[in-house]
Amino acid sequence: QVQLVESGGGLVQPGGSLRLSCAASGPFVTLYHMAWYRQAPGKQRELVARISDAGTNYADSVKGRFTISRDVARDLVYLQMNHLEPEDTAIYYCNIYVSMIDGFTRTTNEFWGRGTQVTVSS
Repeated sequence: QVQLVESGGGLVQPGGSLRLSCAASGPFVTLYHMAWYRQAPGKQRELVARISDAGTNYADSVKGRFTISRDVARDLVYLQMNHLEPEDTAIYYCNIYVSMIDGFTRTTNEFWGRGTQVTVSS
Protein backbone atom coordinates (compact mmCIF):
# COMPACT_ATOMS: atom_id res chain seq x y z
CA GLN A 1 0.00 0.00 0.00
CA VAL A 2 1.54 3.28 -1.13
CA GLN A 3 1.17 6.03 1.45
CA LEU A 4 1.91 9.75 1.35
CA VAL A 5 2.11 11.57 4.67
CA GLU A 6 2.07 15.37 4.47
CA SER A 7 2.93 17.83 7.21
CA GLY A 8 3.78 21.48 7.72
CA GLY A 9 0.62 23.35 6.84
CA GLY A 10 -0.90 26.02 9.04
CA LEU A 11 -1.82 29.67 9.44
CA VAL A 12 0.73 32.32 8.56
CA GLN A 13 0.67 36.07 8.04
CA PRO A 14 1.30 37.59 4.61
CA GLY A 15 5.01 37.73 3.92
CA GLY A 16 5.66 34.75 6.16
CA SER A 17 7.08 31.31 5.40
CA LEU A 18 6.07 27.69 5.73
CA ARG A 19 7.75 24.43 4.85
CA LEU A 20 5.68 21.47 3.72
CA SER A 21 6.97 17.91 3.87
CA CYS A 22 5.73 14.71 2.28
CA ALA A 23 7.02 11.22 2.99
CA ALA A 24 6.30 8.47 0.48
CA SER A 25 6.35 4.80 1.37
CA GLY A 26 5.19 1.57 -0.18
CA PRO A 27 6.00 -1.10 -2.74
CA PHE A 28 7.01 1.07 -5.68
CA VAL A 29 10.04 0.27 -7.80
CA THR A 30 10.83 3.65 -9.32
CA LEU A 31 9.71 7.06 -8.15
CA TYR A 32 9.63 9.16 -11.32
CA HIS A 33 8.59 12.46 -9.87
CA MET A 34 7.26 14.11 -6.74
CA ALA A 35 5.09 17.18 -6.87
CA TRP A 36 2.92 19.59 -4.94
CA TYR A 37 -0.50 20.68 -6.15
CA ARG A 38 -2.95 23.02 -4.50
CA GLN A 39 -6.66 23.65 -4.62
CA ALA A 40 -8.26 26.85 -3.40
CA PRO A 41 -11.99 27.08 -2.65
CA GLY A 42 -13.99 27.23 -5.85
CA LYS A 43 -10.95 26.65 -8.04
CA GLN A 44 -9.45 23.70 -9.86
CA ARG A 45 -6.46 21.84 -8.51
CA GLU A 46 -3.27 23.26 -9.98
CA LEU A 47 0.36 22.21 -10.14
CA VAL A 48 2.59 24.24 -7.81
CA ALA A 49 5.95 22.54 -8.30
CA ARG A 50 7.38 19.24 -9.54
CA ILE A 51 10.78 17.63 -9.13
CA SER A 52 12.33 14.70 -10.98
CA ASP A 53 15.71 13.58 -12.25
CA ALA A 54 15.16 15.97 -15.15
CA GLY A 55 14.91 18.97 -12.86
CA THR A 56 12.22 21.17 -11.39
CA ASN A 57 9.35 23.21 -12.69
CA TYR A 58 7.08 25.73 -11.01
CA ALA A 59 3.83 27.52 -11.56
CA ASP A 60 4.47 31.09 -12.69
CA SER A 61 2.65 32.41 -9.63
CA VAL A 62 5.18 30.88 -7.22
CA LYS A 63 8.46 31.27 -9.12
CA GLY A 64 11.05 33.01 -7.00
CA ARG A 65 9.07 32.43 -3.80
CA PHE A 66 8.70 28.64 -3.51
CA THR A 67 11.42 26.00 -3.69
CA ILE A 68 10.84 22.28 -4.10
CA SER A 69 13.50 19.83 -2.98
CA ARG A 70 13.82 16.12 -2.51
CA ASP A 71 15.60 13.60 -0.31
CA VAL A 72 15.99 10.75 -2.79
CA ALA A 73 17.30 8.22 -0.26
CA ARG A 74 14.32 8.76 2.05
CA ASP A 75 11.61 9.39 -0.57
CA LEU A 76 10.84 12.78 0.93
CA VAL A 77 9.81 15.95 -0.85
CA TYR A 78 9.73 19.43 0.61
CA LEU A 79 8.15 22.69 -0.44
CA GLN A 80 9.71 25.79 1.08
CA MET A 81 7.25 28.64 0.72
CA ASN A 82 8.49 32.19 1.31
CA HIS A 83 6.85 35.58 0.90
CA LEU A 84 3.44 33.96 1.21
CA GLU A 85 0.43 35.85 -0.08
CA PRO A 86 -3.28 35.49 0.71
CA GLU A 87 -3.68 34.07 -2.80
CA ASP A 88 -1.56 31.09 -1.74
CA THR A 89 -4.30 29.97 0.65
CA ALA A 90 -5.33 26.47 -0.40
CA ILE A 91 -5.14 22.82 0.44
CA TYR A 92 -1.77 21.54 -0.70
CA TYR A 93 -1.52 17.97 -1.97
CA CYS A 94 1.54 15.80 -2.40
CA ASN A 95 1.64 13.79 -5.63
CA ILE A 96 3.94 11.04 -6.86
CA TYR A 97 4.25 9.07 -10.09
CA VAL A 98 5.80 5.64 -9.67
CA SER A 99 6.30 2.27 -11.25
CA MET A 100 5.19 -0.88 -9.47
CA ILE A 101 5.35 -4.60 -10.09
CA ASP A 102 1.97 -6.35 -10.40
CA GLY A 103 2.68 -10.04 -10.80
CA PHE A 104 4.91 -10.13 -13.89
CA THR A 105 3.78 -6.73 -15.14
CA ARG A 106 5.39 -3.39 -14.52
CA THR A 107 2.81 -0.64 -14.19
CA THR A 108 2.91 3.11 -13.70
CA ASN A 109 0.71 4.68 -11.08
CA GLU A 110 -0.10 8.06 -9.59
CA PHE A 111 -0.85 8.63 -5.92
CA TRP A 112 -2.11 11.58 -3.90
CA GLY A 113 -1.79 12.60 -0.30
CA ARG A 114 -4.79 13.72 1.76
CA GLY A 115 -3.72 17.34 1.70
CA THR A 116 -2.61 19.92 4.22
CA GLN A 117 -4.26 23.30 4.71
CA VAL A 118 -2.23 26.47 4.19
CA THR A 119 -3.91 29.71 5.20
CA VAL A 120 -2.28 33.09 4.64
CA SER A 121 -4.10 35.79 6.53
CA SER A 122 -3.48 38.70 8.85
